[in-house]
Amino acid sequence: MKEGYELFEIEEIKKLKARYFRLMDKKLWDEWREVFTEDAILQHGPNPEDKFEGRDQIVGQLSQILANAVTVHHGHMPEIELTSETTATGTWAMFDFVEMPGLTLKGYGHYEEEYIKVDGKWKIKNLKLTRLRVDTTTDADSDTA
Repeated sequence: MKEGYELFEIEEIKKLKARYFRLMDKKLWDEWREVFTEDAILQHGPNPEDKFEGRDQIVGQLSQILANAVTVHHGHMPEIELTSETTATGTWAMFDFVEMPGLTLKGYGHYEEEYIKVDGKWKIKNLKLTRLRVDTTTDADSDTA
């Protein structure tokens, strides 16, 4: 690979992930769908069955789940490896804050991802979210305080 090429491509993947977080938190679902390949898979729980398959299902399900939520997502300390000129993997430390009617969640963990370059643009092909810790509060918790 050309000198400087790797750093440029890694920065492009970082920008992709920044768009992922910003567009989801701002609920810009039409734009958010463009960060994924058409056949993307998002695994969101500890069981392999906890997943959404295809960007239509990913966007459809998460836009419904988060419709009445305030969310803040942060990704930190990316470990990105180019595996070819059009493929890469990445691991991101993460924090998410999700405030829904009746429930607030603070999650800490990692995103493990696979990327593919499609028509000159990096996209997320596979995403696995693993939470190492989850702190939750409910409206009932607030009522007793």
